[in-house]
Amino acid sequence: MLVRASWFVVAAVIAVMMAPRVDMVAPGLGGLRYLAGFGFAVLLYLSVLLHEIAHALMARRFGLSVAAIRLEFLGGLTEINEHSRTPGQEFWVAVVGPLTSLLIGGAALVGAITLQLPGLLGLSLDGLAAANLFVGVFNLLPAIPLDGGKVLRALVWKVSGSAETGTVVAAWGGRVLAVLIGVLVLASFALRRPMQSVDILILGFVAMFIWRGSSQALAYARFRRRMDRLDLSTLTRPVVQVLDETPVSQAVARAGEAGAGGIVVLDSAGRIRGLVSNAALAAVPEERRPWLAVSSVARSWSPEMAVAANTNPGDLLAHLVRQEAGEVLLLDPAGQMIGIVTADDLAAALTG
Repeated sequence: MLVRASWFVVAAVIAVMMAPRVDMVAPGLGGLRYLAGFGFAVLLYLSVLLHEIAHALMARRFGLSVAAIRLEFLGGLTEINEHSRTPGQEFWVAVVGPLTSLLIGGAALVGAITLQLPGLLGLSLDGLAAANLFVGVFNLLPAIPLDGGKVLRALVWKVSGSAETGTVVAAWGGRVLAVLIGVLVLASFALRRPMQSVDILILGFVAMFIWRGSSQALAYARFRRRMDRLDLSTLTRPVVQVLDETPVSQAVARAGEAGAGGIVVLDSAGRIRGLVSNAALAAVPEERRPWLAVSSVARSWSPEMAVAANTNPGDLLAHLVRQEAGEVLLLDPAGQMIGIVTADDLAAALTG
């Protein structure tokens, strides 16, 4: 779990905002009222943490890798390394967070009504109930980047069969919500009931957060559509195969004649020993090339350096990023080498 520095800023703001309420239920605390307010902020963010833990546990239940849980300015974020593979996974990973908040809020509300606790304990239960019920309901609004937007994305994905279509619909829901928040602020002035400055500031931050998240989602959806239309065969360059003791100069010459994008290094038994990119060859000074074995500039071979030729371009890009590699071999169904795709060629095709 990571706690961002911005969390302490929000906790301090909550402590100041709660101070008058603390004075009402527990007068005479003096400066300690801010400490009580900070304690409420900690309690509130513990419930936010439970919200995020619910996301993480559901993601892991579906076999998705979870990188971290972050607590920050506008709440929490669960970093999941992989995209959901089905609409059902997307739905349950998204919806479980708001449902957890509603459960916490409902339990706190029942406790507040039945126990009628006095002083700070009663105030804490009331605040916990109100905050979690609000978070649960607000997060279910059908707008990316809120959880409700991901729920909408899953539903549209299920109906349309396209995850990208679901992203576009939910992202536009986010833009609409951001605009509606702005309209709400302006309407308060038009009705001569202007909001307090702190409320306007908070709503402004929320609107910018939602607009930015929805815009990023739209950009990603366009990127994915372009990626899915990409034909890897147009980016595949041939490779040449050389023995590991071949001088770099000879390997470069053979690669140049073949217009190759890389060199596969073999041992005397014909087994793959490594892969050499054009970038690695270019880094070898001219005067050393006749005397340096090509194996010395090769990346040691591992199965992750090759993928099936029918791999989705998006999955191929993710593979290159995970492996921190500049190139990858494409193999046909029989396991024979077709050629090589470089990260630079892939990036140029996607951004050009």
